[in-house]
Amino acid sequence: MAKITIDRERCKGCLLCISFCPKGLISVDKGLNQRGAKPVKFSLQANLNEGGIPLKVGNETSECLGCAMCAIICPDCCIEVYK
Repeated sequence: MAKITIDRERCKGCLLCISFCPKGLISVDKGLNQRGAKPVKFSLQANLNEGGIPLKVGNETSECLGCAMCAIICPDCCIEVYK
């Protein structure tokens, strides 16, 4: 399973990564960063059931694909993808 890390202090909250994630695993964080922007966060935990197992939609799970679309679209290079 792939995962991403987001540098929340560099994130300006443009939200482009949210719209490009095919699995919808990125969401807006509740807190502000030092710039006063609401950064994004990798929200894989929101897509797990009570037992910690990824939710299934049809034959697909809610796990990160590692496609790196979020990292490619990020104008500030705040996102790193790990496979």
